[in-house]
Parts: sequence; C-alpha cells; structure tokens
Amino acid sequence: MKLVKALIALGILFGIILFPGCSTTGNTSKTNSVNFEQIGITIPEITETATFYKYESNGKTISFFAVKSFDGKIKVAFNACDVCYPEKKGYRQEGNYMVCNYCGLKFSINGIGTENKFGGGCWPGYLPSQAIGNKIVIEKSDLEGGKWRF
Repeated sequence: MKLVKALIALGILFGIILFPGCSTTGNTSKTNSVNFEQIGITIPEITETATFYKYESNGKTISFFAVKSFDGKIKVAFNACDVCYPEKKGYRQEGNYMVCNYCGLKFSINGIGTENKFGGGCWPGYLPSQAIGNKIVIEKSDLEGGKWRF
C-alpha cells in the first residue's frame, strides 16, 4: 500500500512539473512545458482554427492564440493589443481573419505573428515563437513581457 501511495505521489509531482501554469480555452489543444523557461504547443495540433491558451503568472492570466495561416505557417500572438487591451475583449476568428472584439478591426491571419506593421493602433500583440522539433516553443519570459496587456 505504501508503494502505491508513493507511486501516486510521484505521478502527481511529475504532472505538476510537466504542466505548470498552462491551460487552454476554446479549442482543446494541449500545451505543456518544454522546460522551466519555455512552453511548447505540439505542431500537429495547430490548425486553421485558432486555439486560445492561458498562461498563469503571479495571479495574472496571460492569453494568447496559435493558428495555422492559409499559407501553412504557424502564427502566435497575444490575445490583446497595445490599444484595446484595457477592454480585455481579445480577438475572435472569422474565416481568414482575426477580429478585435472591441474595435472590430480585421487582420489577415497570414500577416499575424509580427511586430505591429502599422506603428500603433489595434494589432494582435507580437509574441515571439519558434519551431523546435514537433513543437512551437514560446519563452516564458516573452509571455511575462506581454503581461501588461492583461
């Protein structure tokens, strides 16, 4: 019995270490830690339908999304922008576009995942990411850097 309890405790501990602070909303893709400084999203789970994720940090929820553009590239962005973020409305997907739920501006998914191309105004906040193996990897420090939007 002690061995069973010890194995259960180890399983719980492993789960806590492997999946710290990440959850999903909307579509149900899995997000997990690559290491203590990065999180990863399995590439095959990213589709042309945006999936929204949440990262918890010191009582604040940082929201971002991942979507495969129609040219086949993976796009990742904060679910907030530099201007409309105080309203906490985020974005929704309409076909080939992400649409601000506050101001209604539309952004082609093919163009997302870059610094603001228009120098101000509404734009899905830039969140750097890179493909490593079969995962899209995001630095936790980059998520922390965008925390002010939330």
